[in-house]
Amino acid sequence: MQPSPRLLLIEDDPGAASSLKRLLAAEGYSVETAQDGTTGLALAQAGNHDVILTDWRLPGATGIEIIQSLHRSHPRLPIILITAHGSTETAIEATKHGAFEYLLKPLDMEELLAATARAVSSRRIMVEPVGLGEGNPAQDTLVGQSRVMRDIYKEIGRVAAQPVDVLIRGETGTGKELVARALYQHSHRARDPFIAVNCAAIPESLLESELFGHERGAFTGAVSRRVGRFEQAAGGTVFLDEIGDLSHTTQAKLLRVLQERSLSRVGGNELIPVDVRIIAATHRDLEGMISERLFREDLFYRISQFTISLPPLRNRPEDIPELVRHLGRRFGRQLGISQPAFSPEAIQLLQAQPWPGNIRQLGNLLRQLLVVAHGPVGPDHVRSLVAKAERPSTQPDAPAPLEALARQILTQARESGSDDAHARLVSEAERVLFQLAMEQAGGNKTLAARWLGITRFTLRERLSALGMLSGE
Repeated sequence: MQPSPRLLLIEDDPGAASSLKRLLAAEGYSVETAQDGTTGLALAQAGNHDVILTDWRLPGATGIEIIQSLHRSHPRLPIILITAHGSTETAIEATKHGAFEYLLKPLDMEELLAATARAVSSRRIMVEPVGLGEGNPAQDTLVGQSRVMRDIYKEIGRVAAQPVDVLIRGETGTGKELVARALYQHSHRARDPFIAVNCAAIPESLLESELFGHERGAFTGAVSRRVGRFEQAAGGTVFLDEIGDLSHTTQAKLLRVLQERSLSRVGGNELIPVDVRIIAATHRDLEGMISERLFREDLFYRISQFTISLPPLRNRPEDIPELVRHLGRRFGRQLGISQPAFSPEAIQLLQAQPWPGNIRQLGNLLRQLLVVAHGPVGPDHVRSLVAKAERPSTQPDAPAPLEALARQILTQARESGSDDAHARLVSEAERVLFQLAMEQAGGNKTLAARWLGITRFTLRERLSALGMLSGE
């Protein structure tokens, strides 16, 4: 099992500190507290925390002094500043000095948990090393010794320390984020922040503000000034994942920022210098998009000063045995299986698959194999799960699982004379959807709720109603 993320909460109000500690601990965090700024700063300097949460007004060192000191000594340590209404300008200054995020009092607990989850994720991708061809299950690794993968490692080594922006290309699931992290970790900017932005996951109406920030009153809901990801990454690296999903408007604004090395927040006129390295990634055919006028040619040449193209898994089947061993050990650790084993015949069958979802799809199947096999994984286990995954396309006349469930519930209602078919179908669908969301979010309710488009507290209420809220 992965160790719990370590948080340091610096809060001089004992009641507030106790409430926040309980809330964060319930989300699986290990929380240490300090009641004054001087003690908190000393603990942060000496400890091995993943995220610092600090109030602004504190006895001893203030929150801003803590941020300034820690950013000098621990520039990759995310710090969340908690500040009262009316101190927005101070919060902005704190962000300029290195704060990862600032939150206004009274605290919105969902916002606090979401910001904490983002900060923990940011810390992980900055400090956890990415191995190159080394199958250590304890770390994220680009696995494979095929000729094409050895060439990828050489390209990473050649360009990582060079002052050029990089475009990473490859199908979904080929490991583009790992390459971006490896480039960052082996660069001269490795001591400074690495900020990842998934351009496809943020609504277009919010993306410009997310990247470049906004001024108070710039649009409805902009109740305070916000510093964007480019400012947060000052001196470091911005990873723009799925850059092919940017709209033409945002493409134009991004190009201007990259050319002029300065930006203006949305609704503002102040020019702010930008010193970041850009690493972009996409699975799209950008040249085809250029010909269809969907992507700017000048932006394409600006972000592709150096290009790394990752091969699909089907083009390097010789790497699959090593990937199986590496991912098998990783998932075995998570599932409590000390020595997961795969027969040679099972591995040969895995090598013969087309893997349209690439390494991500292989990993999902391996996890399922370890769960169902209850021992060494053999060829029959592989055949069974592969056939199950392919069944919807090979049997087009068979009813979909949801349709089959609806038929069953309606038949039971008709035969019994009950009038709860709709409620039962909704309940069963919710149960499956929520279970999958919680599994894919690793038990993180804030993340699962965000994917589902509901609040965290609504998710907890529905989990409780469905009898799925255990251990609380």
